[in-house]
Amino acid sequence: LCSFLGLLYQEYRDKSTREEIETRRLQDSQTDPEEGSPSEETPSEAEPTSTTENKAPPQINLLRNSNSRFNLWQDLPEVQNSGVLSILQPDEIKLQEAMFELVTSEASYYKSLNLLVSHFMENERLKKILHQSEAHILFSNVLDVMAVSERFLLDLEQRVEENIVISDVCDIVYQHTVNHFSVYITYVSNQTYQERAYKQLLQDKPAFREVISQLELDPKCKGLSFSSFLILPFQRITRLKLLVQNILKKVEEKSDRESTALDAHKELETVVKACNEGVRKMSRTEQMISIQKKLEFKIKSVPIISHSRWLLKQGELQQMNGPKTSRTLRTKKLFREIYLFLFNDLLVICRQIPGDKYQVFDSAPRGLLRVEELEDQGQSLANVFILRLLENADDREASYMLKASSQSEMKRWMISLAPNRRTKFVSFTSRLVDCPQIQCVHPYVAQQPDELSLELADVLNILDKTDDGWIFGERLHDQERGWFPSSMGEEILNPKIRAQNLKECFRVHKSDDSQRRKLGSRNRQ
Repeated sequence: LCSFLGLLYQEYRDKSTREEIETRRLQDSQTDPEEGSPSEETPSEAEPTSTTENKAPPQINLLRNSNSRFNLWQDLPEVQNSGVLSILQPDEIKLQEAMFELVTSEASYYKSLNLLVSHFMENERLKKILHQSEAHILFSNVLDVMAVSERFLLDLEQRVEENIVISDVCDIVYQHTVNHFSVYITYVSNQTYQERAYKQLLQDKPAFREVISQLELDPKCKGLSFSSFLILPFQRITRLKLLVQNILKKVEEKSDRESTALDAHKELETVVKACNEGVRKMSRTEQMISIQKKLEFKIKSVPIISHSRWLLKQGELQQMNGPKTSRTLRTKKLFREIYLFLFNDLLVICRQIPGDKYQVFDSAPRGLLRVEELEDQGQSLANVFILRLLENADDREASYMLKASSQSEMKRWMISLAPNRRTKFVSFTSRLVDCPQIQCVHPYVAQQPDELSLELADVLNILDKTDDGWIFGERLHDQERGWFPSSMGEEILNPKIRAQNLKECFRVHKSDDSQRRKLGSRNRQ
Protein backbone atom coordinates (compact mmCIF):
# COMPACT_ATOMS: atom_id res chain seq x y z
CA LEU A 1 0.00 0.00 0.00
CA CYS A 2 2.80 2.44 0.82
CA SER A 3 5.92 0.76 -0.50
CA PHE A 4 6.53 3.88 -2.59
CA LEU A 5 8.21 5.57 0.35
CA GLY A 6 10.94 3.09 1.07
CA LEU A 7 11.35 4.64 4.54
CA LEU A 8 10.11 3.30 7.84
CA TYR A 9 8.39 5.95 9.97
CA GLN A 10 11.29 6.15 12.43
CA GLU A 11 13.63 7.08 9.52
CA TYR A 12 11.09 9.41 7.92
CA ARG A 13 10.48 11.26 11.18
CA ASP A 14 14.19 11.61 11.93
CA LYS A 15 14.91 12.91 8.41
CA SER A 16 12.01 15.37 8.58
CA THR A 17 13.00 16.84 11.97
CA ARG A 18 16.67 17.09 10.97
CA GLU A 19 15.62 19.07 7.88
CA GLU A 20 13.48 21.32 10.10
CA ILE A 21 16.49 22.00 12.36
CA GLU A 22 18.74 22.79 9.37
CA THR A 23 16.13 25.13 7.84
CA ARG A 24 15.85 27.03 11.11
CA ARG A 25 19.64 27.20 11.45
CA LEU A 26 19.86 28.67 7.95
CA GLN A 27 17.14 31.24 8.68
CA ASP A 28 18.76 32.11 12.00
CA SER A 29 22.12 32.81 10.34
CA GLN A 30 20.56 35.37 7.94
CA THR A 31 21.40 38.83 9.23
CA ASP A 32 20.11 40.94 6.32
CA PRO A 33 16.56 41.96 7.31
CA GLU A 34 15.44 41.53 3.70
CA GLU A 35 17.00 38.11 3.43
CA GLY A 36 15.71 34.79 4.71
CA SER A 37 12.64 36.25 6.39
CA PRO A 38 10.24 33.42 7.14
CA SER A 39 7.34 35.55 5.97
CA GLU A 40 9.15 36.54 2.78
CA GLU A 41 7.00 36.44 -0.35
CA THR A 42 8.69 35.79 -3.67
CA PRO A 43 7.26 38.12 -6.34
CA SER A 44 5.32 36.14 -8.88
CA GLU A 45 4.48 37.16 -12.42
CA ALA A 46 2.00 34.34 -12.67
CA GLU A 47 -1.78 34.62 -12.51
CA PRO A 48 -3.49 34.32 -9.10
CA THR A 49 -4.18 30.89 -7.64
CA SER A 50 -7.80 30.93 -8.70
CA THR A 51 -6.79 30.46 -12.35
CA THR A 52 -5.99 26.82 -11.57
CA GLU A 53 -9.72 26.21 -11.66
CA ASN A 54 -9.70 26.93 -15.40
CA LYS A 55 -7.32 24.04 -16.00
CA ALA A 56 -8.27 20.43 -15.39
CA PRO A 57 -5.10 19.01 -13.77
CA PRO A 58 -4.49 15.30 -14.34
CA GLN A 59 -5.37 12.83 -11.61
CA ILE A 60 -2.44 11.57 -9.60
CA ASN A 61 -1.75 7.95 -8.75
CA LEU A 62 1.10 8.74 -6.41
CA LEU A 63 0.42 6.20 -3.68
CA ARG A 64 -0.21 3.36 -6.08
CA ASN A 65 3.16 3.76 -7.80
CA SER A 66 5.61 1.46 -6.05
CA ASN A 67 8.60 2.84 -7.99
CA SER A 68 8.07 6.41 -6.85
CA ARG A 69 10.60 7.78 -4.33
CA PHE A 70 9.61 11.45 -4.17
CA ASN A 71 9.55 13.34 -0.90
CA LEU A 72 8.28 16.70 -2.17
CA TRP A 73 4.96 17.41 -3.82
CA GLN A 74 6.62 19.72 -6.38
CA ASP A 75 9.08 16.97 -7.39
CA LEU A 76 6.31 14.63 -8.55
CA PRO A 77 6.44 14.18 -12.36
CA GLU A 78 2.66 14.68 -12.52
CA VAL A 79 3.01 18.04 -10.77
CA GLN A 80 6.01 19.15 -12.84
CA ASN A 81 4.40 18.16 -16.13
CA SER A 82 1.07 19.79 -15.33
CA GLY A 83 2.38 23.36 -15.36
CA VAL A 84 0.69 24.24 -12.02
CA LEU A 85 4.03 25.28 -10.47
CA SER A 86 4.14 28.31 -12.79
CA ILE A 87 0.57 29.24 -11.83
CA LEU A 88 0.52 28.78 -8.05
CA GLN A 89 1.75 31.47 -5.68
CA PRO A 90 4.84 30.49 -3.60
CA ASP A 91 2.73 30.45 -0.40
CA GLU A 92 0.27 27.99 -1.95
CA ILE A 93 3.17 25.71 -2.98
CA LYS A 94 4.42 25.75 0.63
CA LEU A 95 0.91 24.82 1.79
CA GLN A 96 0.74 21.97 -0.74
CA GLU A 97 4.05 20.65 0.62
CA ALA A 98 2.75 20.81 4.22
CA MET A 99 -0.41 18.86 3.32
CA PHE A 100 1.56 16.38 1.21
CA GLU A 101 3.93 15.72 4.14
CA LEU A 102 1.00 14.80 6.37
CA VAL A 103 -0.10 12.20 3.78
CA THR A 104 3.33 10.72 3.04
CA SER A 105 4.26 10.53 6.71
CA GLU A 106 1.02 8.64 7.45
CA ALA A 107 1.96 6.18 4.69
CA SER A 108 5.40 5.71 6.24
CA TYR A 109 3.85 5.28 9.70
CA TYR A 110 1.40 2.67 8.40
CA LYS A 111 4.32 0.80 6.83
CA SER A 112 6.12 0.67 10.21
CA LEU A 113 2.97 -0.44 12.04
CA ASN A 114 2.49 -3.16 9.45
CA LEU A 115 6.02 -4.39 10.13
CA LEU A 116 5.41 -4.39 13.91
CA VAL A 117 2.39 -6.65 13.37
CA SER A 118 3.56 -8.95 10.55
CA HIS A 119 7.22 -9.29 11.54
CA PHE A 120 7.01 -9.27 15.35
CA MET A 121 3.49 -9.82 16.65
CA GLU A 122 2.56 -12.58 14.19
CA ASN A 123 5.92 -14.38 14.33
CA GLU A 124 5.18 -18.07 15.06
CA ARG A 125 8.20 -18.58 17.34
CA LEU A 126 7.27 -15.51 19.39
CA LYS A 127 3.65 -16.66 19.67
CA LYS A 128 4.79 -19.97 21.19
CA ILE A 129 7.03 -18.24 23.75
CA LEU A 130 4.49 -15.64 24.92
CA HIS A 131 1.49 -16.38 27.08
CA GLN A 132 -1.70 -14.82 25.70
CA SER A 133 -1.85 -12.27 28.55
CA GLU A 134 1.84 -11.31 27.99
CA ALA A 135 1.21 -10.78 24.27
CA HIS A 136 -1.84 -8.66 25.08
CA ILE A 137 0.14 -6.35 27.42
CA LEU A 138 3.05 -6.14 24.97
CA PHE A 139 1.07 -5.38 21.81
CA SER A 140 -2.07 -3.89 23.39
CA ASN A 141 -4.66 -2.79 20.80
CA VAL A 142 -2.11 -2.26 18.01
CA LEU A 143 -4.40 -4.04 15.51
CA ASP A 144 -7.08 -1.40 16.18
CA VAL A 145 -4.48 1.36 15.80
CA MET A 146 -3.31 -0.11 12.48
CA ALA A 147 -6.89 -0.46 11.18
CA VAL A 148 -7.54 3.21 12.06
CA SER A 149 -4.32 4.28 10.31
CA GLU A 150 -5.25 2.28 7.20
CA ARG A 151 -8.73 3.83 6.98
CA PHE A 152 -7.23 7.30 7.55
CA LEU A 153 -4.55 6.75 4.90
CA LEU A 154 -7.08 5.51 2.31
CA ASP A 155 -9.15 8.69 2.75
CA LEU A 156 -6.02 10.84 2.48
CA GLU A 157 -4.88 8.96 -0.64
CA GLN A 158 -8.27 9.42 -2.23
CA ARG A 159 -8.11 13.18 -1.63
CA VAL A 160 -4.61 13.43 -3.12
CA GLU A 161 -5.68 11.45 -6.17
CA GLU A 162 -8.77 13.60 -6.79
CA ASN A 163 -6.70 16.53 -7.96
CA ILE A 164 -3.04 17.30 -8.42
CA VAL A 165 -3.53 20.46 -6.31
CA ILE A 166 -4.67 19.15 -2.91
CA SER A 167 -7.80 20.99 -1.79
CA ASP A 168 -7.48 20.25 1.96
CA VAL A 169 -6.57 17.41 4.35
CA CYS A 170 -7.54 18.89 7.72
CA ASP A 171 -11.23 18.10 7.23
CA ILE A 172 -10.24 14.41 6.94
CA VAL A 173 -7.96 14.72 10.00
CA TYR A 174 -10.86 16.25 11.95
CA GLN A 175 -13.34 13.49 11.04
CA HIS A 176 -10.93 10.68 11.88
CA THR A 177 -9.76 12.29 15.13
CA VAL A 178 -13.33 12.71 16.38
CA ASN A 179 -14.57 9.30 15.26
CA HIS A 180 -11.62 6.92 15.43
CA PHE A 181 -8.52 8.23 17.26
CA SER A 182 -9.66 7.19 20.74
CA VAL A 183 -7.76 3.92 20.03
CA TYR A 184 -4.56 5.94 20.58
CA ILE A 185 -5.59 6.83 24.14
CA THR A 186 -6.08 3.11 24.94
CA TYR A 187 -2.70 2.17 23.44
CA VAL A 188 -0.69 4.99 25.02
CA SER A 189 -2.31 4.62 28.48
CA ASN A 190 -1.00 1.04 28.49
CA GLN A 191 2.58 2.28 27.92
CA THR A 192 3.72 1.94 31.56
CA TYR A 193 2.62 -1.72 31.71
CA GLN A 194 4.01 -2.35 28.22
CA GLU A 195 7.50 -1.08 29.10
CA ARG A 196 7.52 -3.04 32.34
CA ALA A 197 6.35 -6.26 30.64
CA TYR A 198 9.01 -5.91 27.94
CA LYS A 199 11.82 -5.46 30.49
CA GLN A 200 10.52 -8.39 32.53
CA LEU A 201 10.30 -10.69 29.49
CA LEU A 202 13.87 -9.81 28.42
CA GLN A 203 15.02 -10.64 31.94
CA ASP A 204 12.97 -13.80 32.59
CA LYS A 205 12.76 -15.48 29.17
CA PRO A 206 16.05 -16.05 27.33
CA ALA A 207 14.10 -17.54 24.39
CA PHE A 208 12.11 -14.28 24.04
CA ARG A 209 15.32 -12.25 24.17
CA GLU A 210 16.89 -14.43 21.48
CA VAL A 211 13.93 -14.28 19.07
CA ILE A 212 13.58 -10.49 19.43
CA SER A 213 17.32 -10.04 18.73
CA GLN A 214 17.08 -12.21 15.61
CA LEU A 215 14.00 -10.39 14.34
CA GLU A 216 15.68 -7.00 14.91
CA LEU A 217 18.63 -8.13 12.76
CA ASP A 218 16.35 -8.71 9.75
CA PRO A 219 17.17 -6.17 6.99
CA LYS A 220 13.47 -5.20 6.96
CA CYS A 221 13.99 -3.50 10.34
CA LYS A 222 16.85 -1.36 9.00
CA GLY A 223 18.75 -1.61 12.29
CA LEU A 224 15.80 -0.29 14.33
CA SER A 225 14.91 -1.82 17.70
CA PHE A 226 11.67 -3.59 18.60
CA SER A 227 10.96 -0.93 21.26
CA SER A 228 11.18 1.82 18.60
CA PHE A 229 8.23 0.11 16.87
CA LEU A 230 6.24 -0.20 20.11
CA ILE A 231 6.32 3.57 20.80
CA LEU A 232 5.23 4.50 17.26
CA PRO A 233 1.55 5.31 18.06
CA PHE A 234 2.43 7.86 20.77
CA GLN A 235 5.05 9.49 18.56
CA ARG A 236 2.62 9.61 15.64
CA ILE A 237 -0.33 11.21 17.40
CA THR A 238 1.97 13.95 18.76
CA ARG A 239 3.63 14.45 15.37
CA LEU A 240 0.25 14.61 13.60
CA LYS A 241 -0.70 17.57 15.79
CA LEU A 242 2.53 19.34 14.75
CA LEU A 243 1.90 18.60 11.07
CA VAL A 244 -1.55 20.19 11.36
CA GLN A 245 0.08 23.18 13.11
CA ASN A 246 2.45 23.45 10.15
CA ILE A 247 -0.52 23.56 7.74
CA LEU A 248 -2.28 26.09 9.97
CA LYS A 249 0.71 28.43 9.78
CA LYS A 250 0.51 28.40 5.96
CA VAL A 251 -3.22 28.70 5.22
CA GLU A 252 -4.79 32.05 4.45
CA GLU A 253 -6.08 33.87 7.54
CA LYS A 254 -9.87 33.86 8.03
CA SER A 255 -10.28 31.26 5.26
CA ASP A 256 -12.32 28.03 5.36
CA ARG A 257 -9.07 26.07 5.37
CA GLU A 258 -7.89 27.96 8.45
CA SER A 259 -11.16 27.19 10.23
CA THR A 260 -10.88 23.46 9.37
CA ALA A 261 -7.23 23.35 10.45
CA LEU A 262 -8.09 25.01 13.79
CA ASP A 263 -10.88 22.46 14.37
CA ALA A 264 -8.60 19.53 13.52
CA HIS A 265 -5.84 20.91 15.75
CA LYS A 266 -8.20 21.39 18.70
CA GLU A 267 -9.45 17.78 18.45
CA LEU A 268 -5.91 16.38 18.12
CA GLU A 269 -4.81 18.42 21.13
CA THR A 270 -7.62 16.83 23.16
CA VAL A 271 -6.47 13.33 22.15
CA VAL A 272 -2.79 14.10 22.87
CA LYS A 273 -3.67 15.51 26.31
CA ALA A 274 -5.76 12.41 27.08
CA CYS A 275 -2.80 10.22 26.02
CA ASN A 276 -0.43 12.18 28.30
CA GLU A 277 -2.87 12.02 31.19
CA GLY A 278 -3.34 8.27 30.67
CA VAL A 279 0.40 7.65 30.99
CA ARG A 280 0.82 10.02 33.95
CA LYS A 281 -2.17 8.72 35.87
CA MET A 282 -0.87 5.15 35.75
CA SER A 283 2.63 6.00 36.99
CA ARG A 284 1.46 8.67 39.47
CA THR A 285 -0.89 6.34 41.36
CA GLU A 286 1.87 3.76 41.86
CA GLN A 287 4.33 6.47 42.93
CA MET A 288 1.93 7.93 45.52
CA ILE A 289 1.31 4.50 47.09
CA SER A 290 5.08 3.95 47.31
CA ILE A 291 5.64 7.36 49.00
CA GLN A 292 2.79 6.85 51.48
CA LYS A 293 4.45 3.62 52.70
CA LYS A 294 7.73 5.46 53.42
CA LEU A 295 6.29 8.30 55.52
CA GLU A 296 6.01 8.32 59.32
CA PHE A 297 4.30 11.33 60.90
CA LYS A 298 5.80 13.06 63.93
CA ILE A 299 3.02 15.64 63.57
CA LYS A 300 -0.69 15.12 62.88
CA SER A 301 -0.99 12.66 60.00
CA VAL A 302 -1.91 14.00 56.53
CA PRO A 303 -3.55 11.59 54.03
CA ILE A 304 -1.14 11.52 51.08
CA ILE A 305 -2.99 9.50 48.44
CA SER A 306 -5.56 11.44 46.46
CA HIS A 307 -6.78 11.15 42.85
CA SER A 308 -5.96 14.80 42.24
CA ARG A 309 -2.46 14.73 43.80
CA TRP A 310 0.87 13.94 42.21
CA LEU A 311 4.57 14.41 42.96
CA LEU A 312 6.34 17.43 41.46
CA LYS A 313 9.75 17.15 43.09
CA GLN A 314 11.54 15.34 45.88
CA GLY A 315 15.03 15.53 47.25
CA GLU A 316 17.49 16.43 49.95
CA LEU A 317 18.40 19.96 51.02
CA GLN A 318 20.54 21.32 53.86
CA GLN A 319 18.69 23.25 56.59
CA MET A 320 20.58 25.94 58.48
CA ASN A 321 20.64 25.36 62.23
CA GLY A 322 20.17 28.06 64.87
CA PRO A 323 20.14 31.86 64.61
CA LYS A 324 22.66 33.71 62.45
CA THR A 325 24.67 34.86 65.51
CA SER A 326 25.59 31.29 66.45
CA ARG A 327 27.46 30.60 63.21
CA THR A 328 31.04 31.40 64.37
CA LEU A 329 33.40 28.65 63.23
CA ARG A 330 31.02 25.69 63.59
CA THR A 331 30.63 25.42 59.81
CA LYS A 332 30.28 21.64 59.88
CA LYS A 333 27.27 21.89 62.15
CA LEU A 334 25.84 24.89 60.35
CA PHE A 335 23.54 22.78 58.18
CA ARG A 336 21.46 19.69 58.81
CA GLU A 337 19.96 17.41 56.15
CA ILE A 338 16.22 17.51 55.51
CA TYR A 339 14.14 15.83 52.80
CA LEU A 340 11.26 17.45 50.88
CA PHE A 341 8.33 15.85 49.06
CA LEU A 342 6.58 18.52 46.98
CA PHE A 343 3.19 17.60 45.51
CA ASN A 344 1.03 19.76 43.24
CA ASP A 345 -0.99 20.94 46.28
CA LEU A 346 1.12 20.06 49.34
CA LEU A 347 4.65 20.26 50.76
CA VAL A 348 5.85 17.66 53.26
CA ILE A 349 9.13 18.30 55.15
CA CYS A 350 10.92 15.26 56.61
CA ARG A 351 14.12 13.84 58.02
CA GLN A 352 15.40 10.58 56.62
CA ILE A 353 15.42 7.76 59.21
CA PRO A 354 16.80 4.19 59.00
CA GLY A 355 15.03 1.64 56.80
CA ASP A 356 14.43 3.97 53.80
CA LYS A 357 11.76 5.82 55.80
CA TYR A 358 11.05 9.52 56.26
CA GLN A 359 9.79 11.18 59.45
CA VAL A 360 7.46 14.10 58.67
CA PHE A 361 7.92 17.09 61.00
CA ASP A 362 6.15 19.85 59.05
CA SER A 363 3.82 20.44 56.10
CA ALA A 364 1.93 23.23 54.30
CA PRO A 365 -0.44 23.70 51.36
CA ARG A 366 1.58 24.55 48.25
CA GLY A 367 -0.42 27.74 47.71
CA LEU A 368 0.88 29.06 51.07
CA LEU A 369 4.58 28.80 50.23
CA ARG A 370 6.89 31.74 49.48
CA VAL A 371 10.55 31.67 48.49
CA GLU A 372 13.29 34.28 48.56
CA GLU A 373 16.84 34.02 47.23
CA LEU A 374 19.64 34.94 49.61
CA GLU A 375 22.34 37.21 48.22
CA ASP A 376 25.60 35.28 47.83
CA GLN A 377 27.46 35.68 51.12
CA GLY A 378 30.50 33.53 50.50
CA GLN A 379 30.94 29.84 49.82
CA SER A 380 29.11 28.51 52.91
CA LEU A 381 26.01 30.51 51.96
CA ALA A 382 26.12 29.92 48.19
CA ASN A 383 22.87 28.53 46.71
CA VAL A 384 20.92 29.35 49.88
CA PHE A 385 17.27 30.43 49.82
CA ILE A 386 14.53 31.12 52.37
CA LEU A 387 11.36 29.03 52.30
CA ARG A 388 8.41 30.55 54.15
CA LEU A 389 5.34 28.53 55.12
CA LEU A 390 2.55 31.07 55.64
CA GLU A 391 0.60 28.41 57.51
CA ASN A 392 2.40 25.24 58.61
CA ALA A 393 1.20 22.04 60.33
CA ASP A 394 0.74 24.00 63.62
CA ASP A 395 -1.22 26.75 61.83
CA ARG A 396 1.71 29.12 62.34
CA GLU A 397 4.09 30.90 59.98
CA ALA A 398 7.46 29.15 59.73
CA SER A 399 10.72 29.92 57.89
CA TYR A 400 13.48 27.60 56.73
CA MET A 401 16.88 28.65 55.45
CA LEU A 402 17.81 25.97 52.90
CA LYS A 403 20.99 25.26 50.96
CA ALA A 404 20.98 23.39 47.63
CA SER A 405 23.89 21.46 46.14
CA SER A 406 24.13 23.71 43.06
CA GLN A 407 22.68 26.85 41.52
CA SER A 408 20.43 24.85 39.19
CA GLU A 409 19.11 22.74 42.06
CA MET A 410 18.33 25.92 44.04
CA LYS A 411 16.48 27.53 41.12
CA ARG A 412 14.61 24.31 40.37
CA TRP A 413 13.40 24.10 43.95
CA MET A 414 12.42 27.77 44.03
CA ILE A 415 10.38 27.56 40.79
CA SER A 416 8.71 24.30 41.89
CA LEU A 417 7.87 25.62 45.37
CA ALA A 418 6.50 28.94 44.11
CA PRO A 419 5.50 28.55 40.42
CA ASN A 420 3.92 32.01 40.16
CA ARG A 421 7.17 33.70 41.10
CA ARG A 422 8.51 35.84 38.26
CA THR A 423 11.15 34.09 36.15
CA LYS A 424 14.20 35.78 34.64
CA PHE A 425 12.45 36.22 31.27
CA VAL A 426 8.76 36.99 30.72
CA SER A 427 6.62 34.12 29.42
CA PHE A 428 5.24 34.70 25.94
CA THR A 429 1.77 33.61 27.07
CA SER A 430 1.41 36.80 29.09
CA ARG A 431 2.82 39.34 26.63
CA LEU A 432 4.10 39.25 23.06
CA VAL A 433 7.65 40.25 23.87
CA ASP A 434 11.04 39.21 22.55
CA CYS A 435 12.05 36.36 24.81
CA PRO A 436 15.19 34.19 24.33
CA GLN A 437 14.41 31.01 22.36
CA ILE A 438 16.12 27.67 21.84
CA GLN A 439 15.58 24.83 19.38
CA CYS A 440 16.21 21.24 20.42
CA VAL A 441 18.98 19.50 18.45
CA HIS A 442 19.31 16.43 20.71
CA PRO A 443 16.28 14.56 22.10
CA TYR A 444 16.05 14.49 25.89
CA VAL A 445 14.11 12.17 28.22
CA ALA A 446 13.07 13.79 31.51
CA GLN A 447 14.76 12.19 34.53
CA GLN A 448 12.83 14.10 37.22
CA PRO A 449 9.18 15.27 37.50
CA ASP A 450 10.20 18.93 37.07
CA GLU A 451 12.08 18.21 33.83
CA LEU A 452 10.72 18.37 30.29
CA SER A 453 11.25 15.65 27.67
CA LEU A 454 12.32 17.15 24.35
CA GLU A 455 11.88 15.99 20.77
CA LEU A 456 14.16 17.06 17.92
CA ALA A 457 13.20 20.47 16.46
CA ASP A 458 11.08 21.52 19.47
CA VAL A 459 11.22 25.31 19.91
CA LEU A 460 11.06 26.71 23.44
CA ASN A 461 11.04 30.08 25.13
CA ILE A 462 13.80 30.33 27.73
CA LEU A 463 12.21 31.47 31.01
CA ASP A 464 15.28 31.00 33.20
CA LYS A 465 18.79 29.58 33.00
CA THR A 466 21.56 28.67 35.41
CA ASP A 467 25.34 29.06 35.33
CA ASP A 468 25.78 25.28 35.59
CA GLY A 469 24.04 24.40 32.33
CA TRP A 470 20.28 24.10 32.91
CA ILE A 471 17.39 25.91 31.21
CA PHE A 472 13.80 26.36 32.38
CA GLY A 473 11.76 26.53 29.19
CA GLU A 474 8.23 26.71 27.84
CA ARG A 475 7.63 24.74 24.62
CA LEU A 476 5.80 26.80 22.01
CA HIS A 477 3.57 24.11 20.52
CA ASP A 478 1.90 22.97 23.77
CA GLN A 479 3.07 25.46 26.46
CA GLU A 480 4.47 22.63 28.63
CA ARG A 481 7.18 23.87 31.02
CA GLY A 482 10.19 22.19 32.58
CA TRP A 483 13.96 22.02 33.02
CA PHE A 484 16.44 20.48 30.58
CA PRO A 485 20.24 20.62 29.99
CA SER A 486 21.25 23.59 27.84
CA SER A 487 23.49 21.25 25.79
CA MET A 488 20.31 19.77 24.24
CA GLY A 489 19.61 22.88 22.19
CA GLU A 490 20.88 25.82 20.17
CA GLU A 491 19.75 29.35 20.98
CA ILE A 492 17.84 31.17 18.19
CA LEU A 493 19.70 34.45 17.81
CA ASN A 494 17.78 36.14 14.98
CA PRO A 495 15.02 38.35 16.51
CA LYS A 496 12.96 38.10 13.30
CA ILE A 497 12.84 34.30 13.57
CA ARG A 498 11.91 34.53 17.26
CA ALA A 499 9.12 36.98 16.45
CA GLN A 500 7.87 34.75 13.62
CA ASN A 501 7.85 31.70 15.93
CA LEU A 502 5.74 33.62 18.47
CA LYS A 503 3.38 34.95 15.82
CA GLU A 504 2.80 31.44 14.48
CA CYS A 505 2.26 30.10 17.97
CA PHE A 506 -0.38 32.73 18.75
CA ARG A 507 -2.11 31.95 15.49
CA VAL A 508 -2.26 28.23 16.25
CA HIS A 509 -3.76 28.84 19.68
CA LYS A 510 -5.94 31.83 18.83
CA SER A 511 -9.15 29.83 19.12
CA ASP A 512 -8.28 28.89 22.70
CA ASP A 513 -9.67 30.80 25.62
CA SER A 514 -6.75 32.90 26.85
CA GLN A 515 -7.30 32.13 30.51
CA ARG A 516 -7.45 28.38 29.85
CA ARG A 517 -4.20 28.66 27.94
CA LYS A 518 -2.43 30.35 30.85
CA LEU A 519 -3.64 27.67 33.22
CA GLY A 520 -2.58 24.94 30.80
CA SER A 521 0.91 26.38 30.55
CA ARG A 522 1.32 25.83 34.29
CA ASN A 523 -0.20 22.37 34.31
CA ARG A 524 3.14 20.61 34.77
CA GLN A 525 4.07 22.95 37.60
